[in-house]
Amino acid sequence: MRARLGGFLLLLLALISGPISASAAEKVTVFAAASLKDVLTSISEEWKKETGNEAVFSFAASSALAKQIAEGAPADLFISADLDWMDNVEKQGLVKEGTRLSLLANRIVLVAPADSKAELKVAPGFDLAGALGNEKLAMGNVDSVPAGKYGKAALQKLGVWESVSAKVAQAENVRAALLLVSRGEAPFGIVYETDAKVDPKVKILDRFPEDTHKPIIYPAAVLKEAKSPVAAVFLDLLKTEKSKAAFEAAGFTVLAK
Repeated sequence: MRARLGGFLLLLLALISGPISASAAEKVTVFAAASLKDVLTSISEEWKKETGNEAVFSFAASSALAKQIAEGAPADLFISADLDWMDNVEKQGLVKEGTRLSLLANRIVLVAPADSKAELKVAPGFDLAGALGNEKLAMGNVDSVPAGKYGKAALQKLGVWESVSAKVAQAENVRAALLLVSRGEAPFGIVYETDAKVDPKVKILDRFPEDTHKPIIYPAAVLKEAKSPVAAVFLDLLKTEKSKAAFEAAGFTVLAK
């Protein structure tokens, strides 16, 4: 009788604790730059295993995400690939005060398909136009996509932009630009170093000197209209040693302490 009663109590406890655990799980909606897709997905999967909480992502160009946030899109957290678009969101009063931080840094590189025989070194006046011939240079949109803006600035600084500007295939985000090279639809592209590292179908020809463009900094912040109770928790997660290791393995430089 006592054993049967003990079993009943254990079953009752399991039934009670199950719904409590499920109801304790929370979701956070994160708007993040396309270049963060792989690493943030990996970090969030581990977080879900450990806590039950879930991060739901919208990955796109920082420019597109900032505009969606300004139009009232229901996001809890914004991680931009440059300072300008975070500034834009903050100036509209859409960032929760005291939550903004500089999370990561990155670099831009010149890439080619993995089987390409091309050899190009990035230097003042290098003959990118000649190497392109009649083909296209894949880049993010040079007026709005951060990677495109950095790439254009670097080419201008190196005295190369005017010779290649008419040959640029402008993509909606940096991952789309990478895909053009990966598929062999463009012989060269300018993308983040971290993007190049995750695609085995491309290879890095050279890095752009860091003094040819603004520092590539990824700011992050909780949004003022955030509804998720774990928005700040997820942002704090990105500053942990475990997340730092994941970012560094992906090729990012971690700035947040």
